Amino acid sequence: MRLLASVKTYTLALLSLLMLIAGCAATPQSSSLLSSYQPAVASAHPLATEAGMKILAEGGNAFDAAVATAAVLGVVEPYSAGIGGGGFWLLQQADGNAVFVDARETAPGDAHETMYLDADGNVHHDKLSVNGPLAAGIPGQPAAFAHISSRFGNQPLQRSLQTAIDLARDGFPVDNRYRQLAEWRLDVLQRYPTTSQVFLVDNQLPALGALIKQPALARTLATLAQQGHNGFYQGEVATRLAEDVSGAGGLWTVDDLADYRIMERTPILIEHGPYTLWSAPPPSSGGIALAQMFGMMAARPFTPSEANPAAMRVHYLTEMMRRAYRDRALYLGDPDFTDVPTAMLLAPSYLARQASTISMTTATSSKELKGDFSSGTHTTHLSVLDQQGNRVSATLSINLPFGSGFLSASTGVLLNNEMDDFSIKPGTPNAYGLVGGEANKVEPGKRPLSSMTPTLMSGPARSAIIGTPGGSRIITMVYLGLLELMAGSSAEEVVAAPRFHHQYLPDHIQYEPGFLTGSLADDLQAMGHELKDVERDYGNMQLIVVDHQKGTTSAASDPRGIGAARVE
Repeated sequence: MRLLASVKTYTLALLSLLMLIAGCAATPQSSSLLSSYQPAVASAHPLATEAGMKILAEGGNAFDAAVATAAVLGVVEPYSAGIGGGGFWLLQQADGNAVFVDARETAPGDAHETMYLDADGNVHHDKLSVNGPLAAGIPGQPAAFAHISSRFGNQPLQRSLQTAIDLARDGFPVDNRYRQLAEWRLDVLQRYPTTSQVFLVDNQLPALGALIKQPALARTLATLAQQGHNGFYQGEVATRLAEDVSGAGGLWTVDDLADYRIMERTPILIEHGPYTLWSAPPPSSGGIALAQMFGMMAARPFTPSEANPAAMRVHYLTEMMRRAYRDRALYLGDPDFTDVPTAMLLAPSYLARQASTISMTTATSSKELKGDFSSGTHTTHLSVLDQQGNRVSATLSINLPFGSGFLSASTGVLLNNEMDDFSIKPGTPNAYGLVGGEANKVEPGKRPLSSMTPTLMSGPARSAIIGTPGGSRIITMVYLGLLELMAGSSAEEVVAAPRFHHQYLPDHIQYEPGFLTGSLADDLQAMGHELKDVERDYGNMQLIVVDHQKGTTSAASDPRGIGAARVE
């Protein structure tokens, strides 16, 4: 059952927060780190949450528990994540040191800029960049497991992966969510016999409760557990992967796998009133977009209209989103290949100029925010907190449900279709409607730009671990969730709050069914906004909140999904 917060209550809470920011009324309160925390795990599947809590109970830290949780998600949510994909991991140790582990997929060595264009130079998504092995980048998830376990964990990798190995070997029961997403991608799953044999029954949707067993995947996970990084990226597993993929028309080679490396990067740090935020740097666009939106809010404080405050709030936040996503399209890409102008994009003077172009009564046409694009959905999330105060926010993906739809039969690895996150052709939208430019073009070894936005928040009274799947809407969901947290909403209220979104192009406000109540739609349209009901709920937020004054932890899993949140 859908459990959305009252739109009226949500609006009033956000209005209060925006007025507080406008008046700079928030005063930092003195607080000290707690000596002990209530451990918690929130994830998109109950079996994954259970695995993480088990590791914590056995003495593992948050980093071990995050690996265990993610590994199980990759088995029981083959539509969302897995060792055939990648992800972003935001880790913070109890001493406050934060690091961003970039496990994003990389383009194969033979990838090139025009590989997804047809003979006429047009993008051909269905056959090339979305479905099948040519759509897959070199996965980073196995490397993340090995890296995080050895560098930050205190338990053997084999212990952290054991529950996932058991579930892959013995099977997990099909639920309604599995059936819904498998039905959406049924034609793709049916194209590849190796995929159909594992995830379908007699080439059709499996019945509720049917067991999905993945023995080949169990063997691959066991090899990874025993041998670490080299167990996946070198040796027999790598050879079989390369043979399966290249034999089906993909570009992977054993050299591509051997060359894959994890990147540790510095998180984007955002100071906003009494709050400190850590978020994802490029090749994620999330942290820079969040920093820009909060920076523009500081430069152009919210002044609500007495006549229609609800519409004014949505309009105001929409214009922040519009400008941040415009810069995403123009400037952001893999920092190892592209000179991302981070300092310019986050400079207060630049953000003030951006904010100054906002009319408080009229929507800006995205066409007026000009840019030269020829130059310059399914995912999952987990949040973990341990007794010492170590924190993990990790967003993991294989892109669309069931990724590329192609399964390597000999390894059990379901391939991602993250290559579609590159700018296949400047100015042409991808599967999520996002446009991009030269900075995000296809190049060998390059990581595609992402919207995944794992984020940590700390303030004098409370701290939080937040993130969600949701394709191009991830950034705005995290943004709205952070605003809710700053307004004092509970974990349950934040994950259930109604959502809206703007991403520069296409130029319309997307919203969940039931969000636009009363005169809100008419008021926004009178301002010049085009509206689009996405006709379904979206996102699957996983949130942990610590109350520093009470010394308590609360956790919540998005009611739109089937996940679970537990506090010890």
